[in-house]
Amino acid sequence: MTYWHALLLAIVEGITEFLPVSSTGHMIIASALLGIPPTPFFKLYLVLIQLGAILSVLVVYWKRFFQNIDFYLKLLVAFLPIVLVGLLFKKHIDALLESVTTVAVMLVVGGVVLLFVDRWFPQEDPKEGGHPVTNPSFKEALIIGLFQCLAVVPGTSRSAATIVGGLTQKLTRQTAAEFAFFLAMPTMAAAAVKDIYDYYKEAKAAGIDVAHLFSGAEIKMLVLGNVVAFVVALLAIRLFVGFVAKYGFRAFGIYRIIAGGILLLMLALKLPLTIV
Repeated sequence: MTYWHALLLAIVEGITEFLPVSSTGHMIIASALLGIPPTPFFKLYLVLIQLGAILSVLVVYWKRFFQNIDFYLKLLVAFLPIVLVGLLFKKHIDALLESVTTVAVMLVVGGVVLLFVDRWFPQEDPKEGGHPVTNPSFKEALIIGLFQCLAVVPGTSRSAATIVGGLTQKLTRQTAAEFAFFLAMPTMAAAAVKDIYDYYKEAKAAGIDVAHLFSGAEIKMLVLGNVVAFVVALLAIRLFVGFVAKYGFRAFGIYRIIAGGILLLMLALKLPLTIV
């Protein structure tokens, strides 16, 4: 893995983290196209640079973080299901991170869902007596958290899963998207801590000195990746919320189906994915 690889993956992460298209799925596709081997550091890099993207939420919504304890308890309730699933199925999840086929299939499946999600969960017009939810209850937060568990399968999209979960509870598109952003923070932080711990255990078992857990080049890649992902995500999150509030999710569904379909066709024809 080179600095060029690290830069490109960070740009992909920043653009896709908050879009319902699967950031992890796109990074797996990008790594396959770039010919990056699935080394332990590469897998860790995919998780850690998501922290840079997630930090953009702090900048965009910093005023919203000054809320009462009720809001944070709801985030905790929504966060707990993914913790349980992650602990129980960590090895299976890691194995899926190497499967481009899984990503392709889930891109198409998720795309079909997004094609119809606006029709299934229309936004209620207040002028006609509709009252869309702008703040989820504890029960609604738990249901959103359960939907987030679907995202352990690469290509599903954590953002898409949690937003759809919010729409099933009659949240507005904007509120569902914003709650998904907030929920991403503890989710990705926990994933990063767990992956760093696992990486440390593997290194220790291999007799590697903890002081040399990361090489100088790897540290530079992580810094570069997080900074780039943060800047790009900062722009993407602003554009996404406005677009979704106005136009809905159909465009993302079409994109996912096309992208997934092309990948499945390439895999079926056994065409090489590596381009460099």
